[in-house]
Amino acid sequence: MASVPGHDGRVNEDFAAATATAAVLVDGAGIPGAEAVCRHGVAWYAVRLGGSLLGLLTLDPASSLTAVLAMAIDEVTGEHRDTCDVADPISPSAAVAMLRVSGDRLDHLVLGDATLVLNRAEGEPLVVTDPREVVISRSYASELAGRTPASEEYRRVLRELRARRNRPGGFWVAKDDPGAAHEALTGTCAVAGLTGAALLSNGASRLVDRFASTGWPDAMALLATHGPGEIIDRVRRAEARHAVAADDATIVHCTWLDQA
Repeated sequence: MASVPGHDGRVNEDFAAATATAAVLVDGAGIPGAEAVCRHGVAWYAVRLGGSLLGLLTLDPASSLTAVLAMAIDEVTGEHRDTCDVADPISPSAAVAMLRVSGDRLDHLVLGDATLVLNRAEGEPLVVTDPREVVISRSYASELAGRTPASEEYRRVLRELRARRNRPGGFWVAKDDPGAAHEALTGTCAVAGLTGAALLSNGASRLVDRFASTGWPDAMALLATHGPGEIIDRVRRAEARHAVAADDATIVHCTWLDQA
């Protein structure tokens, strides 16, 4: 695995970890002003949520991934409910991707704009990503364009966008409501026939889904031969070419799934 902050000297708000049978990636999301409602910050939320997820995946292997995510959200929310305004729309949140191997079965889950890729010996990779946040955010782009960020109109549009988080018809992330876990994309497949799996934060998946520098088959081949660091290096070069602000980039690459 590899995880690189978007800027030197800035805290990395992604989290990644794995055991012999499970892997977790959490992409923390921060909104300007979040420090006013949560004294802990986005990186703290991502680390606490990721640690809780990995512990539950290990200690409670019989629970579904949806149940594990709901329990982890509830656990972390309880840790700062008394000190922070956890229900405020700008309090820390995160996208989540995780997988668990149980015998001959692999279970996977994605919530928010993280990406999970299952590489198959035959056929194209299976790519699991939740497009709802991206689609809804794009619908507000024209209203935000040309407005001054400090203006009341700009702030009004942002409030409308944030109000669609964890609401029917909106988009879903890990935050303070365990019920959001039931909106995650989940699936199960046989381990046989899988040659590898990857979890990527949106700062890493942009090599494919934003810059279109390569496709998923070639990206997975690159992971297998050169490792996740090479993918992130290529992301940084693409960001520079396109004058796009760098983001935290994290990749977990899992192999030998049939040995888990």
